[in-house]
Amino acid sequence: MPDDTLHIPEGRPLTIWAVSDGRAGIENQVLGLAQAIERKTHAQIVTRHIRYRRLFDRWPTFLKLWPDRMLKRDSDPVGPPWPDIWIAAGRATLPHSLRMKAASQGKTLVVQLQDPRENLSAFDLVIAPQHDEVLGDNVLSILGAPHRITQDRLATEFKPWAERFKAFKGPFIAVLIGGKSKSHDLSAARAESMAADIRRAVMAAGATLLLTISRRTPAVARDILVNALKDLPGIIYTGEGDNPYFAFLHKADHILVTEDSINMAVEAAATGKPVHILSMDRRSALKSTRKFDAFHRTLQDYGAARPFNGELRSWSYTPLNETARAAEAVIARLKSRATSS
Repeated sequence: MPDDTLHIPEGRPLTIWAVSDGRAGIENQVLGLAQAIERKTHAQIVTRHIRYRRLFDRWPTFLKLWPDRMLKRDSDPVGPPWPDIWIAAGRATLPHSLRMKAASQGKTLVVQLQDPRENLSAFDLVIAPQHDEVLGDNVLSILGAPHRITQDRLATEFKPWAERFKAFKGPFIAVLIGGKSKSHDLSAARAESMAADIRRAVMAAGATLLLTISRRTPAVARDILVNALKDLPGIIYTGEGDNPYFAFLHKADHILVTEDSINMAVEAAATGKPVHILSMDRRSALKSTRKFDAFHRTLQDYGAARPFNGELRSWSYTPLNETARAAEAVIARLKSRATSS
């Protein structure tokens, strides 16, 4: 139900800008938080994509002194009328986020997701992952990142797939494969071992396999997984046609997720179903790798996830709902400002 205690002076809906560079993983975070706020109060969400011309794209934030002049032609304009709430994530948004208080004359609540690595006082609220260890009076630490997963959305997204799923019987095992990143990789040897473990688990349970492979999955690893598992009953998605990701999450009895993706692990944990973490190759002892380890420890402590050891054990926990907690924090900040003004 909308929160009727939150009013806008003009009687209009809240305007929320969800700002990113348009990459799916980043955009889902800002949209997820915006939509969670929309579920709590009357609001209108506007998506904004900020993209810089190639010459300026890799410049550090402190050198982007005139960010409006550096944008690509296909970048969305950033100008008045300003929103009530600015929700942004990613390096590309920082030059504008840092200036938003001044540009809007303090009328816009400025919310930045992730660790901005900049002056925290420039933001009204920073919502950062616990494993980033960002500290400040205006910082909310959450487990993982905001996302767009809700039970209602999963049920809605499953409907177009319902007829196809009638050909299969449970239990259903969803396997979400990531790929190469700064901290992780998926070698041929690791893919072979992973495929063998998944195959044994599916066959032992007499289950149906729901496998999705990301664009980041190395081609060799993708081919190994597909060839090793394609004879099992189920659906394998490699990027062609409609994406069954949400249908998989809805139908799954168990969810296996590679350890390289915080977003996928948190989305899986939002279902309340057992989340099994698939280990990958470590590229180095990078700081980012240690942060992934810290995240997975916290997710295990919460009770949502366990390392995959080849067995499909079952357990229960309260579905992780950090996005709703973040939305409540944003609304509380907005109410506080309205009361003090």
